[in-house]
Amino acid sequence: MTVISLMTDFGIKDGNVGVMKGVIWGIAPHAQISDLSHMIQPQNIREAALILARSAPYFPEDSVHVVVVDPGVGTARRPMAAKIGSQFYVGPDNGTITLLLERAEDEGWQTEFVHLDKPQYWLDKISHVFHGRDIFAPAAGHLASGVSLAELGTRILDPVRLALPKPEQTGHGWRGEIIHIDHFGNLASNIRIEHLAEALKHMDKVTVTLAGEVIRGMVNTFGERQPGDLVALMGSTGNLIVSVVNGSAAERIGVKTGDPIDVSW
Repeated sequence: MTVISLMTDFGIKDGNVGVMKGVIWGIAPHAQISDLSHMIQPQNIREAALILARSAPYFPEDSVHVVVVDPGVGTARRPMAAKIGSQFYVGPDNGTITLLLERAEDEGWQTEFVHLDKPQYWLDKISHVFHGRDIFAPAAGHLASGVSLAELGTRILDPVRLALPKPEQTGHGWRGEIIHIDHFGNLASNIRIEHLAEALKHMDKVTVTLAGEVIRGMVNTFGERQPGDLVALMGSTGNLIVSVVNGSAAERIGVKTGDPIDVSW
């Protein structure tokens, strides 16, 4: 039984997600569908790339990840399907697979990409503005039903990649930026555990500076500080995060994605 995950910026008010599920089940009634997220910020391709990369590795082999965060829908941007390692991707060729591809390259996973240009695997009528329903959901259903990636389209070698910011090493540590704000108002940076490997051996000597706030020392858990305290710690995805215990760091210090963060020791 194939697992298909759905990630969109549609929200859940207007029925778009349910319609995509209906199309998939019409082709692959056996498929299990996971709602990865439908609360991606509208048109935020970078956020979609981040959530996909940190979520996909926890899914079983042959899972199909459908990502529809598609501000270029109806333009010359290609509809695409891909195999990345042991899993599949279906969605616009707009960079949402960037971080997953970086991991694939680091770990030696095989990759394959096709332009979804075979209308026999789409719905009969195609809207200019809802390829999630008319192209991507059918493609996912066909993959789940045993149609090969090569049958769905023409092979391509140049998927679009986002130019994502990388942290920079400084004389005393690292400078990065905030790349994600989660439901709780936690601020995730692009500074990762591998950047701080040595510093994490002496967490009490680490200083994190963000939006004029200075946090001296890091913690392992929220429970090491009192409610309302501003803390720095490593998140579950391996990124350095800034949080307020039992509160929202985003509201407390008014940070937005793209704002700089410095770590020194």
